[in-house]
Amino acid sequence: MKTQHLRIHGRVQGVWFRESMCREAERLGVTGWVRNAPDGSVEAVIQGSAEAVDTLTGWARSGPPQARVERIELSEAHGQFSGFEKRID
Repeated sequence: MKTQHLRIHGRVQGVWFRESMCREAERLGVTGWVRNAPDGSVEAVIQGSAEAVDTLTGWARSGPPQARVERIELSEAHGQFSGFEKRID
């Protein structure tokens, strides 16, 4: 089990990034959450098999078609998640 924190920078808010990430996470069997951050980035914690987490991280490097990802900050994270949710906080 691998748990990763992602901070995605660029044009990532208002382009269906969170919803698209939710769908991709569910397709891959990844749990965790995603939310918009006050600084204009998108923040996520993702958990699953190393292969699934790496695949979702790779997807996040480009995101949905309207997104323009400039960079991603990755760090280890902790927690237990039962599903994948889009947070509004």
